[in-house]
Amino acid sequence: MVYPSVRDWLFSAKTFAAAMIALYIGLALELPRPYWAMATVYIVSNPFVGATRSKALYRALGTALGASAAVVIVPPFVESPFLFSVLVAVWTGTLLYLSMNDRTARSYVFLLAGYTLPLIALPAVTNPTTIFDLAITRTEEILLGIVVASIVGSAVFPSRLAPTLIERTDAWFRDAAFYASETLSGRVAGAPISASRQRLAATVNGLEFLLSQLTYDHTRPDIVRRARALQGRMQIFLPLISSMADPLIELVRQRGAHVPEVETLLGDVAKWIKSPALEAKHADEPDHEAEALRARVDALRPSAEALASWDGALLSNALWRLGQVIDVWRDIRCLRAAIVHETVLWRPHFRHWRLGGTERFFDYGMMLFSTASAVGAIIVACGLWISSGWNDGASAVALAAVSCCFFAALDEPAPAVFKFFLATCASVVLAGLYVFVVLPLVHDFAMLVLIFAGPFLIIGTLIPRPQFTLVTMLTAVNTATFISIQSAYEADFFVFLNSNLAGVAGLLFAFLWTRATRPFGAGLAAERLTRSAWADVVVCVSTAAIEDQRNLYSRMLDRLMQLLPRHAASDSHRHPSIESFRDFRVALNALDLRRTRRKLTSDLQGSVDDVLSGVRQHFEHCIARRSRQPVPAGLIDSIDAAVERVTTLNIAQAQAGQPGEAAQPGEAQGAQPAPPAPAAPSGERWLRDTLHALVGMRLSLSPPQPAPGSVPPQAETAA
Repeated sequence: MVYPSVRDWLFSAKTFAAAMIALYIGLALELPRPYWAMATVYIVSNPFVGATRSKALYRALGTALGASAAVVIVPPFVESPFLFSVLVAVWTGTLLYLSMNDRTARSYVFLLAGYTLPLIALPAVTNPTTIFDLAITRTEEILLGIVVASIVGSAVFPSRLAPTLIERTDAWFRDAAFYASETLSGRVAGAPISASRQRLAATVNGLEFLLSQLTYDHTRPDIVRRARALQGRMQIFLPLISSMADPLIELVRQRGAHVPEVETLLGDVAKWIKSPALEAKHADEPDHEAEALRARVDALRPSAEALASWDGALLSNALWRLGQVIDVWRDIRCLRAAIVHETVLWRPHFRHWRLGGTERFFDYGMMLFSTASAVGAIIVACGLWISSGWNDGASAVALAAVSCCFFAALDEPAPAVFKFFLATCASVVLAGLYVFVVLPLVHDFAMLVLIFAGPFLIIGTLIPRPQFTLVTMLTAVNTATFISIQSAYEADFFVFLNSNLAGVAGLLFAFLWTRATRPFGAGLAAERLTRSAWADVVVCVSTAAIEDQRNLYSRMLDRLMQLLPRHAASDSHRHPSIESFRDFRVALNALDLRRTRRKLTSDLQGSVDDVLSGVRQHFEHCIARRSRQPVPAGLIDSIDAAVERVTTLNIAQAQAGQPGEAAQPGEAQGAQPAPPAPAAPSGERWLRDTLHALVGMRLSLSPPQPAPGSVPPQAETAA
């Protein structure tokens, strides 16, 4: 059992103090529901100042927007109950959909505005003339909690996000070093490696939300830029390692072992990756070890004549990828040092035309379905409430709406809704004990603080822990709400039971509704993501112009990072997560072929066109059948034929000493090809890039299958 740390106790004490201050001010100002100020403190408080400030700002905006909508909707439509219910549901669904389109902290504005409307509007239907006063007072109570939470969080031992960003990425560094070193050592299969791959993707996905809060932490703009550059290279590192694995495994299968020079180089790179993080005061100081490793990679690159053999082509491809891995890992280390030491100067080593895209992938179909499910839940709940005539049924509909909005983005929301239900049941019991057993003995505010301190301080220590955040935060918020502290003590058991059981009933309905309408889990989402990836492969191999390849690459990479955590850890050679990497590499190799194609002779262009056409037909067939299909033997033959033609021309040019067609590195989409060996002609560079793309596509479509006994059992699959 892990006991709360000093930081956890400090956060709990700060939050409790802020909650009591907000409650005291609310009572002093005679607000009708001062307990909402107390509950708001627990909603917006976060261990980090930037997160608290951003959530506070967005909660204020969302509350104001939702309250304004309630004032507009209730008076003209309250006499038409079913139309009113539909309007409330459509408003909530529209704002929920907008929140799902934004992965930053800003999404909280739309989410809160969506479910604030039913929270304010539904209880007012029995007395619509009070809607304006209700909206104003609810906004005042929430703003009071927001202001107090922000002031206390910023003034009392504030905890900054920037240093914590490094702590959050430390686990990623450990997993990445393990994953890379295992791949370089030939141990590239097994559940531990598969699990580390999924953790790497999940960590990168979580950073996007964290980085959106940095600007509220008074972090310098250059540090924010470093953090975003770090996230981008963390994203690309995993596919690069995967791209390097297949040629390395195939080389072992062909030879039985690597040549000594390559074996030594791989071992040295693995040791360098596992070495401690940079502690230099300036991130731009040269990393001599990385430079030496990069030079050794260039020195081992096969000659044009050596590329005629399959071994030579594989070695060239593996070394090319290895050089990229070194450059990216060097950038990651430097960026981490730049953030830790707050240095301004930083010079990237991995420069590629694919970097810089900002587009993200959204499964709009699933988002619309999730939104429709929430809208349907609100309409059906309203119908049950209206037909039953239950006066307190508005609370049931409101909490059903809140729970459906909270968890709409999850693949399988029912378990989370059930946790919400259990937390609410616990809150009702705890609130009942306070209302009918403890509060009658309280005669002043100091005693009230004293009796609240025990349970709320303990609950607060668990909020910073991700596995307990949801349950403990909801328990604290609901308990504060259900106790309903007022200036004068009033308690009616039947009123308490009726009003609070309505919320429990609403959550039970939400659980049953989501279980019935969204039973699919992560499997359906993974299938849709996979088919969408195939569609982008078709785009990459088609002859149609691509408007922005950077954003296309960014979208494909973002989708891959979403897909990986949805697959269970496995060491299967044909596991969907591994196949997803290979689909991604097919698309990237196709883009490289399209880039180099116009630099080739007409006969080579025809061979490349045959390859691209075959790949397009294969993935169109997969899309039509809605499942992965065997790769046609004819497609593999066309790739092999193209490889042979490229190597033949490369040898002919090398023997004749012809320089080939001149080309500058930035001619196509700002491309930055792999650096050529010294004195290599420009034409050879384009031919070598074409060869790398063809070999990478060949290995992605037909991954290496090690011969029995040629490699250890643990190295029989490529990560």
